[in-house]
Amino acid sequence: MPLQGSCLCRAVRYEADRLASPIVHCHCTTCRKAQASAYASTARVMRESFRWLAGEARLSRYESSEGKFRYFCSICGTHVLADRPAQPHLILRVATLDDDPGVRPESHIWTSHDVPWLTDAPAAPDAPGTPHYAEWAPPRP
Repeated sequence: MPLQGSCLCRAVRYEADRLASPIVHCHCTTCRKAQASAYASTARVMRESFRWLAGEARLSRYESSEGKFRYFCSICGTHVLADRPAQPHLILRVATLDDDPGVRPESHIWTSHDVPWLTDAPAAPDAPGTPHYAEWAPPRP
């Protein structure tokens, strides 16, 4: 069964038959800036297994480094994928998937670019570290 995904406003929608690589969390500066996040969760998808379902004309592209193009929804700004046209795969932003891909991230890459405020998740709910909440943090006193 193909995996489906979309941007925040759902104007751009796609499907992919399967992921072609493990999911990795990329911490490089360009991924951080493009995602406005501490890292981007990515996985490769082979071109022949990827299809736009809607909104391809609404995509904007930006060449973030020589030969690498990042595609964003021109309405909501969601970064959907990156493309190096000479390669046989696309680089999918896994967080745009609407379906569970059935695999979990394998590694963090480019951690040499980490920002000083980034901390790892605690191993257990009672472990020391930055608190994690299932939803909102409790109100501050």
